Amino acid sequence: MSAGEFTLTGAQVLRDGALDAGPVAVSGGVIADALLGRQVALPGCKVLPGIIDMHGDGFERHLAPRRGAMTDLGFGLAGVEAELAANGITTAMLAQFWSWEGGLRGRDFALRFLAALKAYRGTGTDMRAQLRFETHLLEDYAAFEDTVARFGVHQVVFNDHLPHEALSQDKRPPRLTGQALKSGRNPEVYLALMQGLHAQRAQVPQAVAGLAARLAARGVVLGSHDDGDAATRNVWRDRGVRLSEFPETVDAAQEARTGGDGIVLGAPNVMRGGSHAGNVSASDLVVAGLCDALASDYVYAAPLVAAQRLAGRIGWPAAWALVSDGPARLLGLADRGRIAPGLRADLVVLDAAGRVCLTVAGGRVTHASGVGAAALLAAE
Repeated sequence: MSAGEFTLTGAQVLRDGALDAGPVAVSGGVIADALLGRQVALPGCKVLPGIIDMHGDGFERHLAPRRGAMTDLGFGLAGVEAELAANGITTAMLAQFWSWEGGLRGRDFALRFLAALKAYRGTGTDMRAQLRFETHLLEDYAAFEDTVARFGVHQVVFNDHLPHEALSQDKRPPRLTGQALKSGRNPEVYLALMQGLHAQRAQVPQAVAGLAARLAARGVVLGSHDDGDAATRNVWRDRGVRLSEFPETVDAAQEARTGGDGIVLGAPNVMRGGSHAGNVSASDLVVAGLCDALASDYVYAAPLVAAQRLAGRIGWPAAWALVSDGPARLLGLADRGRIAPGLRADLVVLDAAGRVCLTVAGGRVTHASGVGAAALLAAE
């Protein structure tokens, strides 16, 4: 269905911090304040703001199902959009690396990805780039900054995945050979690259502080990744980096909250009942009030499942805000995240079993199944 006029009726609707039974009208891609067009009856369902995913790298499996198989990334992005819509995601930050690791995480692939995303014309899902920049790539700073400006990148997250402990002890990092071959490099060349980047670590703090300041001046949303303690979060805040993605400890999350920084946690952590890496439980942080947004990370189904599980502990309005209004605020997207007249018509409808049966992005139906598809057909 194109971005025309229609009204969803008969369902519970989450708005103004509560579930009510009123209709939701859509006109010209935004929420309207009066009943319009065809009426789509959805008894027994819930109508919720569309999910805003702040950080997801599940798109990688669509862009590279096998090495070299995807010559036109546009086809892969169509698969990404279909999966996002099926999981109720209406805005997605696609977290692409710019890393020394090479392959899908290297600079060349990042440039291919950005060009493909700019050219892609989808069905309505708002897909944007988050670039994950490895801080020790000092020679790439100028090219990276130019790329952010040229492609209008909305969000940058700073990463450091160098195995510093092993490199400081002149040891071969674990999984070195496999990672090198995956990126198409000789293991010894790969090791020498890591050693060279590690050796210039003293220059990184000043360089990254300058880069962060310049990007912030352009309005780019900045985040750090895997803050391990309060001191690390404090350092990033001093650099103007006000989002803490996936803090690994309670202390790091608490420092973020005390300093007024945004806190993004992994929805898969909530979905599986804990961190797969042995870090702090995201559910515990949420209940303690130390979370502003949940992100899909590597599983696009996770935000929906996590919000549903948390709803039993903190209520539907608070749980759903973590995947809608919270991410919208952190990303500076004031036109979405809630159901209110004049806002972008981003909606997800859950059937009585909690399954996504209808997704609307920018007033366009991007996914319909089960009772949602039946309701659309009955309204024709």
